[in-house]
Amino acid sequence: MPRLPQRRLGLLLVVAALLSALLLPALFDGLSMRGQRAILVTLTTVVLWTRSTLDAGTTAMLAITLLALTGAAPTVASALQGFVNPVPYFLIGVLAMGLAVARSGLAERIARRILAHARGRGLRVFVHLVLAMPVLTFVLPSATTRSGILVHIYEEVFALARVPARAGVVKAVMLALCSINRLASTALLTGGITPMMSAGIIGGLSWTGWFALMAVPYYAILLLGAGLTWVLYHRGLGAPMPASASGGPAAWTAHEGRTLAIVLGASVLWLTDGIHHLDPAVPALVALVALLTPGIGPLAWSDLDRGVGWANFFVIGASVSLAHALAGSGAAAWLAERFVGGLGAWSRQPLVVVVLLMLGATALRAFIPNIAGFLALGLPVAMSVGREAGMDPVLCALVVMVTGDAVLYYPAQSASSLVVWERGHVTAGDVLKFGLWMTLVAYATILFVALPYWTLIGRSLTRP
Repeated sequence: MPRLPQRRLGLLLVVAALLSALLLPALFDGLSMRGQRAILVTLTTVVLWTRSTLDAGTTAMLAITLLALTGAAPTVASALQGFVNPVPYFLIGVLAMGLAVARSGLAERIARRILAHARGRGLRVFVHLVLAMPVLTFVLPSATTRSGILVHIYEEVFALARVPARAGVVKAVMLALCSINRLASTALLTGGITPMMSAGIIGGLSWTGWFALMAVPYYAILLLGAGLTWVLYHRGLGAPMPASASGGPAAWTAHEGRTLAIVLGASVLWLTDGIHHLDPAVPALVALVALLTPGIGPLAWSDLDRGVGWANFFVIGASVSLAHALAGSGAAAWLAERFVGGLGAWSRQPLVVVVLLMLGATALRAFIPNIAGFLALGLPVAMSVGREAGMDPVLCALVVMVTGDAVLYYPAQSASSLVVWERGHVTAGDVLKFGLWMTLVAYATILFVALPYWTLIGRSLTRP
Protein backbone atom coordinates (compact mmCIF):
# COMPACT_ATOMS: atom_id res chain seq x y z
CA MET A 1 0.00 0.00 0.00
CA PRO A 2 1.56 3.37 -1.00
CA ARG A 3 2.44 5.71 1.83
CA LEU A 4 0.43 8.91 2.15
CA PRO A 5 2.46 12.10 1.69
CA GLN A 6 3.54 13.53 5.03
CA ARG A 7 1.43 16.69 4.71
CA ARG A 8 -1.73 14.72 3.89
CA LEU A 9 -1.10 12.25 6.70
CA GLY A 10 -0.56 15.12 9.14
CA LEU A 11 -3.82 16.73 8.07
CA LEU A 12 -5.77 13.48 8.49
CA LEU A 13 -4.33 12.94 11.96
CA VAL A 14 -5.19 16.49 13.06
CA VAL A 15 -8.73 16.27 11.71
CA ALA A 16 -9.24 12.83 13.30
CA ALA A 17 -8.01 14.11 16.67
CA LEU A 18 -10.27 17.14 16.43
CA LEU A 19 -13.38 15.14 15.53
CA SER A 20 -12.69 12.59 18.27
CA ALA A 21 -12.25 15.31 20.86
CA LEU A 22 -15.43 17.08 19.79
CA LEU A 23 -17.42 13.90 20.35
CA LEU A 24 -16.19 13.59 23.93
CA PRO A 25 -18.10 15.10 26.84
CA ALA A 26 -16.64 17.97 28.85
CA LEU A 27 -13.36 16.63 30.24
CA PHE A 28 -12.22 19.43 32.53
CA ASP A 29 -13.86 20.71 35.69
CA GLY A 30 -14.88 24.32 35.46
CA LEU A 31 -14.43 24.51 31.67
CA SER A 32 -17.55 24.67 29.51
CA MET A 33 -17.93 22.70 26.29
CA ARG A 34 -17.60 25.97 24.41
CA GLY A 35 -14.30 26.69 26.17
CA GLN A 36 -13.04 23.16 25.54
CA ARG A 37 -13.84 23.49 21.84
CA ALA A 38 -12.23 26.92 21.64
CA ILE A 39 -8.99 25.39 22.94
CA LEU A 40 -9.27 22.46 20.52
CA VAL A 41 -9.88 24.67 17.51
CA THR A 42 -7.00 26.97 18.49
CA LEU A 43 -4.58 24.08 19.00
CA THR A 44 -5.66 22.50 15.69
CA THR A 45 -5.06 25.78 13.88
CA VAL A 46 -1.66 26.27 15.52
CA VAL A 47 -0.57 22.74 14.57
CA LEU A 48 -1.64 23.27 10.96
CA TRP A 49 0.17 26.61 10.81
CA THR A 50 3.26 25.12 12.42
CA ARG A 51 3.50 22.09 10.14
CA SER A 52 2.46 24.02 6.99
CA THR A 53 0.07 21.16 6.29
CA LEU A 54 -2.17 23.64 4.50
CA ASP A 55 -1.37 27.05 3.12
CA ALA A 56 -1.50 29.67 5.89
CA GLY A 57 -4.52 31.43 4.38
CA THR A 58 -6.40 28.16 3.95
CA THR A 59 -5.74 27.23 7.56
CA ALA A 60 -7.01 30.65 8.64
CA MET A 61 -10.31 30.14 6.81
CA LEU A 62 -10.59 26.62 8.26
CA ALA A 63 -10.19 28.11 11.74
CA ILE A 64 -13.11 30.48 11.14
CA THR A 65 -15.22 27.60 9.83
CA LEU A 66 -14.42 25.41 12.83
CA LEU A 67 -15.20 28.20 15.29
CA ALA A 68 -18.68 28.48 13.77
CA LEU A 69 -19.33 24.74 13.28
CA THR A 70 -18.19 23.59 16.72
CA GLY A 71 -19.90 26.31 18.74
CA ALA A 72 -16.57 27.65 20.02
CA ALA A 73 -17.93 30.96 18.74
CA PRO A 74 -21.65 31.37 19.56
CA THR A 75 -22.52 32.92 16.18
CA VAL A 76 -21.05 33.22 12.70
CA ALA A 77 -20.64 36.95 13.31
CA SER A 78 -18.62 36.14 16.42
CA ALA A 79 -16.45 33.71 14.45
CA LEU A 80 -15.74 36.53 11.98
CA GLN A 81 -14.92 39.00 14.76
CA GLY A 82 -11.34 39.32 13.58
CA PHE A 83 -12.45 40.66 10.22
CA VAL A 84 -14.56 43.36 11.85
CA ASN A 85 -11.39 44.47 13.63
CA PRO A 86 -9.50 47.21 11.73
CA VAL A 87 -6.11 45.48 12.11
CA PRO A 88 -6.26 43.29 8.94
CA TYR A 89 -7.14 46.34 6.83
CA PHE A 90 -4.40 48.31 8.54
CA LEU A 91 -1.95 45.60 7.51
CA ILE A 92 -2.93 45.73 3.83
CA GLY A 93 -2.42 49.51 3.79
CA VAL A 94 1.03 49.19 5.37
CA LEU A 95 2.09 46.37 3.02
CA ALA A 96 0.99 48.49 0.05
CA MET A 97 3.12 51.37 1.35
CA GLY A 98 6.16 49.12 1.53
CA LEU A 99 5.47 47.81 -1.97
CA ALA A 100 5.20 51.38 -3.30
CA VAL A 101 8.47 52.44 -1.66
CA ALA A 102 10.22 49.48 -3.27
CA ARG A 103 8.50 49.88 -6.65
CA SER A 104 9.21 53.61 -6.92
CA GLY A 105 12.95 53.14 -6.31
CA LEU A 106 12.86 55.11 -3.08
CA ALA A 107 14.06 52.23 -0.91
CA GLU A 108 17.10 51.57 -3.10
CA ARG A 109 17.99 55.28 -3.06
CA ILE A 110 17.92 55.33 0.74
CA ALA A 111 19.97 52.17 1.07
CA ARG A 112 22.63 53.33 -1.42
CA ARG A 113 22.91 56.64 0.39
CA ILE A 114 23.64 54.77 3.61
CA LEU A 115 26.30 52.69 1.89
CA ALA A 116 27.97 55.76 0.40
CA HIS A 117 28.69 57.00 3.94
CA ALA A 118 30.28 53.69 5.01
CA ARG A 119 33.58 54.66 3.27
CA GLY A 120 34.80 51.14 2.82
CA ARG A 121 35.08 50.13 6.47
CA GLY A 122 33.40 46.91 7.50
CA LEU A 123 32.50 48.26 10.94
CA ARG A 124 31.06 51.41 9.34
CA VAL A 125 28.91 49.28 7.03
CA PHE A 126 27.58 47.36 10.03
CA VAL A 127 27.03 50.41 12.28
CA HIS A 128 25.27 52.32 9.50
CA LEU A 129 22.99 49.35 8.90
CA VAL A 130 22.05 49.10 12.58
CA LEU A 131 21.44 52.84 12.93
CA ALA A 132 19.45 52.90 9.68
CA MET A 133 17.04 50.15 10.73
CA PRO A 134 14.83 52.35 12.96
CA VAL A 135 14.89 55.18 10.40
CA LEU A 136 14.05 52.97 7.42
CA THR A 137 11.17 51.47 9.37
CA PHE A 138 9.23 54.75 9.18
CA VAL A 139 9.20 54.65 5.36
CA LEU A 140 9.46 50.88 4.88
CA PRO A 141 7.65 49.26 7.83
CA SER A 142 7.78 45.63 6.69
CA ALA A 143 10.95 43.85 7.84
CA THR A 144 10.50 41.31 5.04
CA THR A 145 10.43 44.06 2.42
CA ARG A 146 13.48 45.77 3.95
CA SER A 147 15.41 42.51 4.04
CA GLY A 148 14.45 41.66 0.47
CA ILE A 149 15.75 45.02 -0.78
CA LEU A 150 18.81 45.42 1.44
CA VAL A 151 20.19 41.90 1.03
CA HIS A 152 20.69 42.45 -2.72
CA ILE A 153 22.31 45.86 -2.21
CA TYR A 154 24.74 44.58 0.42
CA GLU A 155 25.57 41.59 -1.77
CA GLU A 156 26.51 44.08 -4.52
CA VAL A 157 28.72 46.07 -2.14
CA PHE A 158 30.59 42.97 -0.97
CA ALA A 159 30.96 41.71 -4.53
CA LEU A 160 32.43 45.02 -5.75
CA ALA A 161 34.81 45.05 -2.78
CA ARG A 162 35.77 41.41 -3.47
CA VAL A 163 34.94 40.37 0.10
CA PRO A 164 34.89 36.55 0.48
CA ALA A 165 31.41 35.05 0.87
CA ARG A 166 32.08 33.68 4.39
CA ALA A 167 33.96 36.72 5.70
CA GLY A 168 33.10 37.98 9.17
CA VAL A 169 31.70 41.29 7.90
CA VAL A 170 29.36 39.45 5.52
CA LYS A 171 28.11 37.16 8.27
CA ALA A 172 27.63 40.06 10.68
CA VAL A 173 25.65 42.17 8.20
CA MET A 174 23.54 39.27 6.97
CA LEU A 175 22.88 38.00 10.51
CA ALA A 176 21.76 41.50 11.47
CA LEU A 177 19.38 41.55 8.50
CA CYS A 178 18.22 38.03 9.37
CA SER A 179 17.72 38.33 13.13
CA ILE A 180 17.60 41.88 14.50
CA ASN A 181 16.19 43.79 11.54
CA ARG A 182 12.69 42.65 12.61
CA LEU A 183 13.05 44.33 16.00
CA ALA A 184 13.02 47.82 14.51
CA SER A 185 9.65 47.01 12.97
CA THR A 186 7.94 45.85 16.16
CA ALA A 187 8.73 49.16 17.86
CA LEU A 188 6.09 50.66 15.54
CA LEU A 189 2.45 49.63 15.39
CA THR A 190 2.82 49.75 11.60
CA GLY A 191 5.74 47.32 11.69
CA GLY A 192 4.06 44.12 10.54
CA ILE A 193 2.11 41.13 11.79
CA THR A 194 3.53 40.99 15.33
CA PRO A 195 2.64 44.51 16.52
CA MET A 196 -0.61 44.71 14.55
CA MET A 197 -1.89 41.36 15.70
CA SER A 198 -0.77 41.93 19.30
CA ALA A 199 -2.51 45.32 19.40
CA GLY A 200 -5.62 43.72 17.93
CA ILE A 201 -5.70 41.03 20.62
CA ILE A 202 -4.86 43.40 23.48
CA GLY A 203 -7.11 46.21 22.26
CA GLY A 204 -7.18 49.91 23.06
CA LEU A 205 -3.66 50.84 21.87
CA SER A 206 -3.10 53.78 19.51
CA TRP A 207 -0.05 54.28 17.27
CA THR A 208 1.55 56.70 19.71
CA GLY A 209 0.49 54.59 22.70
CA TRP A 210 2.21 51.55 21.21
CA PHE A 211 5.35 53.54 20.38
CA ALA A 212 5.49 54.98 23.90
CA LEU A 213 5.35 51.49 25.41
CA MET A 214 7.57 49.59 22.99
CA ALA A 215 10.19 51.96 21.50
CA VAL A 216 12.59 51.93 24.48
CA PRO A 217 12.48 48.14 25.11
CA TYR A 218 12.78 47.25 21.42
CA TYR A 219 15.51 49.73 20.60
CA ALA A 220 17.38 48.42 23.66
CA ILE A 221 17.08 44.85 22.36
CA LEU A 222 18.14 46.03 18.90
CA LEU A 223 21.28 47.73 20.26
CA LEU A 224 22.12 44.80 22.54
CA GLY A 225 21.63 42.43 19.61
CA ALA A 226 23.97 44.57 17.52
CA GLY A 227 26.52 44.48 20.34
CA LEU A 228 26.19 40.70 20.51
CA THR A 229 26.81 40.49 16.76
CA TRP A 230 29.93 42.60 17.16
CA VAL A 231 31.20 40.34 19.95
CA LEU A 232 30.71 37.27 17.76
CA TYR A 233 32.23 38.74 14.57
CA HIS A 234 34.43 41.66 15.71
CA ARG A 235 37.53 40.37 13.94
CA GLY A 236 35.79 40.36 10.57
CA LEU A 237 34.17 43.74 11.22
CA GLY A 238 37.55 45.29 12.02
CA ALA A 239 39.10 44.37 8.68
CA PRO A 240 39.35 47.09 5.99
CA MET A 241 37.06 46.79 3.00
CA PRO A 242 37.75 48.57 -0.30
CA ALA A 243 35.12 51.20 -1.11
CA SER A 244 32.86 50.43 -4.04
CA ALA A 245 32.50 52.93 -6.83
CA SER A 246 28.81 53.50 -7.26
CA GLY A 247 28.78 56.88 -9.06
CA GLY A 248 26.74 59.90 -8.12
CA PRO A 249 23.11 59.77 -7.03
CA ALA A 250 20.49 59.64 -9.77
CA ALA A 251 17.96 62.42 -10.17
CA TRP A 252 14.75 62.12 -8.18
CA THR A 253 11.77 60.82 -10.10
CA ALA A 254 8.20 62.04 -9.77
CA HIS A 255 7.12 58.62 -8.47
CA GLU A 256 9.73 58.77 -5.71
CA GLY A 257 8.69 62.25 -4.62
CA ARG A 258 4.95 61.50 -4.54
CA THR A 259 5.47 58.16 -2.79
CA LEU A 260 7.63 59.81 -0.13
CA ALA A 261 5.00 62.52 0.40
CA ILE A 262 2.22 59.91 0.83
CA VAL A 263 4.24 57.76 3.25
CA LEU A 264 5.34 60.75 5.31
CA GLY A 265 1.76 62.07 5.34
CA ALA A 266 0.52 58.78 6.79
CA SER A 267 3.34 58.83 9.34
CA VAL A 268 2.38 62.35 10.44
CA LEU A 269 -1.21 61.22 10.96
CA TRP A 270 -0.03 58.25 13.03
CA LEU A 271 2.25 60.47 15.12
CA THR A 272 -0.56 62.96 15.81
CA ASP A 273 -3.33 60.49 16.61
CA GLY A 274 -3.53 62.00 20.09
CA ILE A 275 -4.96 65.12 18.44
CA HIS A 276 -7.36 63.77 15.79
CA HIS A 277 -8.04 60.33 17.40
CA LEU A 278 -8.23 58.51 14.06
CA ASP A 279 -7.83 54.75 14.20
CA PRO A 280 -4.39 53.78 12.75
CA ALA A 281 -6.18 51.92 9.96
CA VAL A 282 -7.60 55.18 8.56
CA PRO A 283 -4.24 56.78 7.55
CA ALA A 284 -3.12 53.42 6.17
CA LEU A 285 -6.24 53.15 4.00
CA VAL A 286 -5.96 56.79 2.88
CA ALA A 287 -2.37 56.10 1.82
CA LEU A 288 -3.48 52.91 0.06
CA VAL A 289 -6.07 54.79 -2.00
CA ALA A 290 -3.57 57.55 -2.87
CA LEU A 291 -0.92 55.03 -3.94
CA LEU A 292 -3.46 53.29 -6.20
CA THR A 293 -4.77 56.50 -7.77
CA PRO A 294 -3.53 56.91 -11.39
CA GLY A 295 -1.26 59.91 -11.81
CA ILE A 296 -0.47 60.05 -8.09
CA GLY A 297 0.78 56.69 -6.81
CA PRO A 298 3.10 54.15 -8.44
CA LEU A 299 0.76 51.18 -7.95
CA ALA A 300 -2.12 49.56 -9.80
CA TRP A 301 -4.51 47.02 -8.29
CA SER A 302 -2.71 44.27 -10.20
CA ASP A 303 0.43 45.20 -8.25
CA LEU A 304 -1.45 44.46 -5.01
CA ASP A 305 -2.59 41.11 -6.40
CA ARG A 306 1.02 40.12 -7.02
CA GLY A 307 2.96 42.01 -4.39
CA VAL A 308 0.86 41.88 -1.20
CA GLY A 309 0.68 38.65 0.76
CA TRP A 310 -3.10 38.39 1.04
CA ALA A 311 -2.73 35.30 3.21
CA ASN A 312 -1.53 37.67 5.96
CA PHE A 313 -4.93 39.40 5.89
CA PHE A 314 -6.72 36.13 6.64
CA VAL A 315 -4.11 34.94 9.14
CA ILE A 316 -4.45 38.11 11.24
CA GLY A 317 -8.25 38.10 11.03
CA ALA A 318 -8.46 34.44 12.05
CA SER A 319 -5.92 34.92 14.85
CA VAL A 320 -7.93 37.77 16.36
CA SER A 321 -11.08 35.63 16.09
CA LEU A 322 -9.35 32.74 17.87
CA ALA A 323 -8.19 35.08 20.62
CA HIS A 324 -11.76 36.38 21.05
CA ALA A 325 -13.04 32.79 21.22
CA LEU A 326 -10.51 31.86 23.93
CA ALA A 327 -11.42 34.93 25.96
CA GLY A 328 -15.19 34.88 25.36
CA SER A 329 -15.59 31.18 26.11
CA GLY A 330 -13.72 31.45 29.40
CA ALA A 331 -10.95 29.13 28.14
CA ALA A 332 -8.18 31.71 28.60
CA ALA A 333 -9.36 32.50 32.14
CA TRP A 334 -9.60 28.76 32.94
CA LEU A 335 -6.01 28.17 31.78
CA ALA A 336 -4.84 31.21 33.73
CA GLU A 337 -6.55 30.03 36.91
CA ARG A 338 -4.69 26.71 36.67
CA PHE A 339 -1.42 28.52 36.05
CA VAL A 340 -1.81 30.99 38.92
CA GLY A 341 -3.31 28.36 41.24
CA GLY A 342 -0.28 26.17 40.70
CA LEU A 343 1.99 28.94 41.90
CA GLY A 344 0.45 29.12 45.37
CA ALA A 345 1.95 31.94 47.43
CA TRP A 346 4.36 32.75 44.58
CA SER A 347 1.41 34.19 42.61
CA ARG A 348 1.62 37.25 44.86
CA GLN A 349 5.18 37.93 43.65
CA PRO A 350 4.89 39.85 40.32
CA LEU A 351 8.51 39.24 39.30
CA VAL A 352 8.09 35.49 39.79
CA VAL A 353 5.00 35.56 37.55
CA VAL A 354 6.94 37.55 34.93
CA VAL A 355 9.85 35.08 34.96
CA LEU A 356 7.47 32.14 34.57
CA LEU A 357 5.67 33.92 31.73
CA MET A 358 9.02 34.43 29.98
CA LEU A 359 10.01 30.78 30.42
CA GLY A 360 6.63 29.60 29.18
CA ALA A 361 6.78 31.95 26.18
CA THR A 362 10.26 30.66 25.29
CA ALA A 363 9.07 27.05 25.31
CA LEU A 364 5.97 27.96 23.29
CA ARG A 365 8.03 29.89 20.72
CA ALA A 366 10.48 27.02 20.31
CA PHE A 367 7.68 24.64 19.36
CA ILE A 368 5.46 27.06 17.40
CA PRO A 369 7.42 28.65 14.55
CA ASN A 370 4.41 30.59 13.27
CA ILE A 371 4.27 33.94 15.05
CA ALA A 372 0.51 34.26 14.52
CA GLY A 373 -0.08 30.93 16.24
CA PHE A 374 2.24 31.89 19.08
CA LEU A 375 0.45 35.19 19.67
CA ALA A 376 -3.07 33.78 19.26
CA LEU A 377 -2.42 31.16 21.94
CA GLY A 378 -0.03 33.02 24.25
CA LEU A 379 -1.44 36.54 24.57
CA PRO A 380 -5.00 35.77 25.74
CA VAL A 381 -3.66 33.39 28.39
CA ALA A 382 -1.02 35.93 29.49
CA MET A 383 -3.68 38.62 29.91
CA SER A 384 -5.84 36.26 31.95
CA VAL A 385 -2.83 35.35 34.10
CA GLY A 386 -2.34 39.04 34.78
CA ARG A 387 -5.95 39.49 35.88
CA GLU A 388 -5.82 36.42 38.12
CA ALA A 389 -2.55 37.56 39.73
CA GLY A 390 -3.73 41.15 40.20
CA MET A 391 -1.24 42.47 37.62
CA ASP A 392 -1.58 44.69 34.57
CA PRO A 393 -2.86 42.29 31.86
CA VAL A 394 -1.52 44.47 29.03
CA LEU A 395 2.02 44.36 30.41
CA CYS A 396 1.79 40.60 30.95
CA ALA A 397 0.80 40.19 27.29
CA LEU A 398 3.65 42.45 26.18
CA VAL A 399 6.16 40.43 28.25
CA VAL A 400 5.10 37.28 26.39
CA MET A 401 5.16 39.06 23.03
CA VAL A 402 8.65 40.50 23.54
CA THR A 403 10.02 37.15 24.74
CA GLY A 404 8.75 35.34 21.67
CA ASP A 405 9.38 38.07 19.11
CA ALA A 406 12.96 38.88 20.11
CA VAL A 407 14.31 35.44 19.18
CA LEU A 408 14.61 33.17 16.18
CA TYR A 409 15.72 29.60 16.70
CA TYR A 410 15.45 28.58 13.05
CA PRO A 411 14.90 30.59 9.84
CA ALA A 412 11.38 29.29 9.22
CA GLN A 413 10.16 31.29 12.21
CA SER A 414 10.26 34.53 10.21
CA ALA A 415 9.62 35.43 6.58
CA SER A 416 12.22 38.23 6.77
CA SER A 417 14.76 35.73 8.08
CA LEU A 418 14.04 33.31 5.25
CA VAL A 419 14.68 36.04 2.67
CA VAL A 420 18.28 36.32 3.92
CA TRP A 421 18.91 32.69 4.90
CA GLU A 422 17.95 31.43 1.43
CA ARG A 423 20.84 33.48 -0.03
CA GLY A 424 23.31 31.18 1.76
CA HIS A 425 25.21 33.80 3.77
CA VAL A 426 24.24 32.39 7.18
CA THR A 427 23.51 28.84 8.23
CA ALA A 428 20.72 27.44 10.38
CA GLY A 429 23.38 26.85 13.03
CA ASP A 430 24.31 30.54 12.98
CA VAL A 431 20.65 31.47 13.50
CA LEU A 432 20.21 28.98 16.37
CA LYS A 433 23.39 30.09 18.15
CA PHE A 434 22.41 33.74 17.88
CA GLY A 435 18.83 32.94 18.97
CA LEU A 436 20.00 31.24 22.16
CA TRP A 437 22.07 34.28 23.08
CA MET A 438 19.17 36.60 22.18
CA THR A 439 16.93 34.68 24.60
CA LEU A 440 19.14 35.90 27.44
CA VAL A 441 19.18 39.41 25.93
CA ALA A 442 15.37 39.42 25.86
CA TYR A 443 15.13 38.27 29.49
CA ALA A 444 17.60 40.94 30.64
CA THR A 445 15.87 43.68 28.65
CA ILE A 446 12.44 42.84 30.04
CA LEU A 447 13.65 42.71 33.65
CA PHE A 448 16.10 45.63 33.66
CA VAL A 449 14.82 47.95 30.91
CA ALA A 450 11.16 47.34 30.07
CA LEU A 451 9.70 46.91 33.57
CA PRO A 452 11.49 49.95 35.08
CA TYR A 453 10.67 52.02 31.99
CA TRP A 454 6.98 51.09 32.06
CA THR A 455 6.84 52.04 35.74
CA LEU A 456 8.53 55.35 34.94
CA ILE A 457 5.84 56.25 32.37
CA GLY A 458 3.02 55.30 34.74
CA ARG A 459 2.29 51.66 33.75
CA SER A 460 2.95 49.70 36.94
CA LEU A 461 3.19 45.92 36.74
CA THR A 462 0.84 45.69 39.70
CA ARG A 463 -2.57 47.24 39.19
CA PRO A 464 -3.61 49.91 41.73
